[in-house]
Amino acid sequence: MAGSTGSDEQAAPTIYDVARAAGVAASTVSRAFARPGRVNADTAGRIRRIAVEMGYRTNPVARALLSGRSSMIALAISDITNPYYFEIIRGAQAAAMEAGYTMLLADAQESDRLEREALDRAVQTVEGIVLASTRMSDTSIRMTAKLRPLIVLNRAVAGVPSVVTDHHHGIRQAVDHLHALGHSHITYLAGPEAAWSDGMRWQALREAAVELGLRLHRLGPYPPTVLGGVAAADDFCRRPTSAVIAYNDLLALGLLRGLSAVGVRVPQDVSVVGFDNIFGTDLVTPGLTTLAAPLHLLGRTAVQGLLALISGTQRPVDKPVTIPTRLVVRASTDQRRPTRIAAPAEQAELSDLLQTPSAGITTG
Repeated sequence: MAGSTGSDEQAAPTIYDVARAAGVAASTVSRAFARPGRVNADTAGRIRRIAVEMGYRTNPVARALLSGRSSMIALAISDITNPYYFEIIRGAQAAAMEAGYTMLLADAQESDRLEREALDRAVQTVEGIVLASTRMSDTSIRMTAKLRPLIVLNRAVAGVPSVVTDHHHGIRQAVDHLHALGHSHITYLAGPEAAWSDGMRWQALREAAVELGLRLHRLGPYPPTVLGGVAAADDFCRRPTSAVIAYNDLLALGLLRGLSAVGVRVPQDVSVVGFDNIFGTDLVTPGLTTLAAPLHLLGRTAVQGLLALISGTQRPVDKPVTIPTRLVVRASTDQRRPTRIAAPAEQAELSDLLQTPSAGITTG
């Protein structure tokens, strides 16, 4: 009838309607959606089928008010535009969905302040938190861990469960590869000062250099971006070495671009190694030699550990879960050749630069 309201339309089914149709209590229906592992698999499947037939839709907010549980977790990452996080997000979301959880994503934009603000808003809603490459201080992380179950990804914090990649073994693979190619002088392009992984990679590089009798230079810190790598190329050409290990692949890709712009050839003049094996490292020319971290597994492992903490099936452990890395050799590394890279600065300017501490060059 024209002008009718929705009052004569059939009301949306409620949890009690589903319970009556399934012959179970309303609390059983609630658990079948919120905690499917706590309901007999056949019963849970029957409840879900009946709910679909009836057109029932769960209301996560109402369910959270009734049960005190939201079935939501938060994943905070330092930069959503960095391809490094793509597979981490996929792995984390897959693990969350399999357990019946919804995942909230927070982008910190490389800012500890924005990260803290996002978590302050989310902590009242979510049941647990994964911090991926967090830029927050250890103190802030521990305070957040007191409010909700928390897992740290790509960082070890005393007293807080964490999942990390094997930086020491990965860097040693890269150094052994370059050493076997005849490189005895390596430059490290450093990432953000607040990045725990940057410190671990530099420490591992120094230890490997001492064991193999290699010389090191450190340049940076740089933003972990392509533009950061382009800026690093100019600094590198002022004091070149035959090989470079970059904090991450984006820095390495930016370095390739910057070196190409000034006529420096890779790998003929300099060999370059990245870290993470992100999307695109095999599409550039030359293909980037890099240390591959199992990013999907990192995200999945972190969420699975968090859910175990939430359910109480696992107690917090102080020792990080370590995920191995492997070296992927492509065309950006080759035998060392006696090719000289021309510095862009005049000799006097170069001399002044090398005597200035702010140049960020450290000899190992």
